[in-house]
Amino acid sequence: MADVNHTAFRPGTFLLVGIPGLEKFHLWISLPFFSMYIFALLGNLVLLFTIVREQSLHKPMYLFLSALTVADLLLSTTTVPRMLAIFWFRVGDISFGACIAQVFLVHFVFAAESGILVAMAFDRYVAICNPLRYVTLLTHSVIWRIELAAVVRSFCIVLPFVFLLQRLSYCENRIIPHSYCEHMGVARLACTSIKVNVVYGLTVVLLSAGIDVVFIAVSYGLILRAVFQLPSAGARRKAMSTCGSHLCIIFLFYTPAFFSFFTHRFGGHSIPRHVHILLACLYVVVPPMLNPVIYGVNNKQICETVILLFSRLNRPSSLSLSS
Repeated sequence: MADVNHTAFRPGTFLLVGIPGLEKFHLWISLPFFSMYIFALLGNLVLLFTIVREQSLHKPMYLFLSALTVADLLLSTTTVPRMLAIFWFRVGDISFGACIAQVFLVHFVFAAESGILVAMAFDRYVAICNPLRYVTLLTHSVIWRIELAAVVRSFCIVLPFVFLLQRLSYCENRIIPHSYCEHMGVARLACTSIKVNVVYGLTVVLLSAGIDVVFIAVSYGLILRAVFQLPSAGARRKAMSTCGSHLCIIFLFYTPAFFSFFTHRFGGHSIPRHVHILLACLYVVVPPMLNPVIYGVNNKQICETVILLFSRLNRPSSLSLSS
């Protein structure tokens, strides 16, 4: 009879519980998440629309920023609406296929965004350390190839997650103590060994995001060396101001991601589960919300272009009212 209770099968649906231990606060938790999601949508859509619409922003830095904006929109939209459905209506059921698709999209966007941040660091390195070749090195065709390479790399390293989860046999327990599906959260429901999943997941993080962080650190090390060799303090401030927004985004992206990943695997007993889940939920909405704000506030050209663009859009309506 004991064997019957552990019969392996593939469940038709999983049940996402939201933030375990904080179920009675779900309604209150949903309010800031809903607000942040709306701000993330509006901010990224406005930023993307501005870059696409204005020819003066069709430069390498802004084209990479538009790719980052698309990634932020995809990450938040893939996770937050279902999260809010759990918080508001307790609708936690998700089909096996939809859960696997969400796993793929969440990890795919993370890997792609990490690659885009490396490309942005390379853009700043060329702009500051080799400015005379900036336009000739980073042409539109080169930029599209870099972005395509980031997408293809992400697809190739994340696709095995799908097959690794599909090969597992699952127990009768179909409850995922999370607000969205992620690789290890689903794998832990299996009755069979998940050693391959654990090793591959750790390898992907260390060899993709880990190497990306090394490349970014090297780029900014070379940038700092070049900046400190500039003759005037004004030139040094101007050079560093162009990197400030990117450094803020790097900090926002990698810090919660690595903290959640490593504490989840090596510090799970010292940090409560609801803290892990809450951090993972904040990760998919806070950086997408703040990235447009950081670039809009710190970048004078974007700020002025947004104001000019919307003043142009409002001008015909005001003229029609006056007539």
